[in-house]
Amino acid sequence: MPATHHPKVPAWPPKSAPRLFVAETLAMGAVVRIEGNPAHYLARVMRAAPGDVVILCDDVTGEWAARVAEVTKRDVVLEVVEMLRLREAMPDLWLCPALLKKDRFDLILEKATELGVSRIAPVITRRCVADKLNLDRARAITTEAAEQCARTALPQLAEPVKLDALLSGWSTERALFFADEAGGEPAAAAFAAHQGPAAILTGPEGGFDDAERAAIRAHPAARPVTLGPRILRGETAAIAALSVWMASAGDW
Repeated sequence: MPATHHPKVPAWPPKSAPRLFVAETLAMGAVVRIEGNPAHYLARVMRAAPGDVVILCDDVTGEWAARVAEVTKRDVVLEVVEMLRLREAMPDLWLCPALLKKDRFDLILEKATELGVSRIAPVITRRCVADKLNLDRARAITTEAAEQCARTALPQLAEPVKLDALLSGWSTERALFFADEAGGEPAAAAFAAHQGPAAILTGPEGGFDDAERAAIRAHPAARPVTLGPRILRGETAAIAALSVWMASAGDW
């Protein structure tokens, strides 16, 4: 007998469904009103219509499927219809990058989120060309990156602090891997051998000065590591170090 061909069942949820983080804690049957730029994105860019599926995350419970109930000129109303995934468990890894020029630091925020860090704690050093960070803008970047890479948890984002303040308040229970261009243990080996909470500290354009390097090395939690024989830009060092960590000790 000829084989029977059954129609394909559409993927659920649709792979093309837009993804958004929302402030509300989600639950089955909840009604969520999307306003502002996210509403414009759904209605004007994605052309969302009643019945369409939108993926929602709340950074508390996890990931949910919702259906569009109504689209108006000002907002989009969604009804939560199914839980898809619990909030993910993140590797207990922080990134402490020295502040860089805006476009380069934006890249760190985006890629650190995509690579899975649990916290981003910017640092101000003597050679930093910037000493301020617009936290609202930075959170928008990390949120958009999390939506793009299908994270169900957002990284925490801390206010920038000066290096001496970071070191004085640092717990010895969290290893501080210091990307030191002057040399150290190969990063891959150091990361693979470590168990427990950790953070990676990367420098600014021009690197840490001698006094800063000495202060970091003197801290009992600090572990100098090398990222290879070449001098890396600040954003490259942060992304490279995170990639090595995730491959050797993270969740890849």
